[in-house]
Amino acid sequence: MAKLIDLRSDTVTKPSPEMRKAMYEAEVGDDVYKEDPTVNKLQEYVAELFGKEASLFVPSGVMANQISLKVLTSPADEIICEKDAHIFHYESGSPAALSGVQLYPVAGENGIMNAEQIEDAIRPKEAYYMPRTKVIEIENTHNRAGGVIQPLKNITEIRKLADKYKLKMHLDGARIWNASVATGIPIKEYASYFDSVSACFSKGLGAPVGSIIVGSKDFIKEAFRVRKAWGGGMRQVGILAAAALFAVKNNIERLKEDHEKARQLARAMSEMKNIEVNLETVQTNIIIFKITKIKAGTFSKKLAEKGVLISPTGKNTLRAVTHLDVSYSDIYSAIEKIEEVQK
Repeated sequence: MAKLIDLRSDTVTKPSPEMRKAMYEAEVGDDVYKEDPTVNKLQEYVAELFGKEASLFVPSGVMANQISLKVLTSPADEIICEKDAHIFHYESGSPAALSGVQLYPVAGENGIMNAEQIEDAIRPKEAYYMPRTKVIEIENTHNRAGGVIQPLKNITEIRKLADKYKLKMHLDGARIWNASVATGIPIKEYASYFDSVSACFSKGLGAPVGSIIVGSKDFIKEAFRVRKAWGGGMRQVGILAAAALFAVKNNIERLKEDHEKARQLARAMSEMKNIEVNLETVQTNIIIFKITKIKAGTFSKKLAEKGVLISPTGKNTLRAVTHLDVSYSDIYSAIEKIEEVQK
């Protein structure tokens, strides 16, 4: 039976034998008592990597974002984000449900808001009848924009704006590793502009579970309390933390391969008659493309029958994501099958 080529997401990766070995051998303790040595080691390592005082291991990226937003806000506050942000589309309305806050989505260009747009969205403090602007949230890389990287210059300008209005900043850095590898900008540099950062181990880095929150000691102390309140307190979780620690120590630099595979796939598709791809947005491991002849659902179904899985994202748009379980040979095979189906 031919291998199934799964390009739906970089979350579909399986732990490597080396990662499984690290999990098997992990020293564990009760993390609710802060006694799991492997979790503590992971948190210390990541805090240092991000240049922050402390960090907190959590089960998922959604929990990482939502705990951060909870700690940074009070009920009836407002968070400014880009209109295609993950926290707006893919987190089940959690800002409202869990923190009693609302989102103000701003229409950026390819997922990128500028400081002028954000300033226009900030509520006047004297307007007691409006929600209070409290947080500016940025996603790097930007998922729905196709893995686009937020320009550092833009981030610095937004930080100046946040300081001017005494606002907090949160980075949804689920794929911050990809941004750093693609640009050469250290993760610590990106993180320095934000009060809180979330990052994911179970996407391109290949761990089976887990995300991290980084920030000040006081911030993480409160995040620890919220994690417990929301059912995220875990016991002998060093088994999972070992996978995350292995991932962050071994799988960051290899993301360059995923980026190259994505460019190869995107370039090939851009030359196909019935597919449209904006190559300028293919900056990391995500490709958003449009199929012009048939509906996206029909296209993905026919492609699945040939052994290639790709996710529809709209009526005529789809997403392909490269990752460590997709080889160069798989990319060549996927190109052939996409060519056959798009005709």
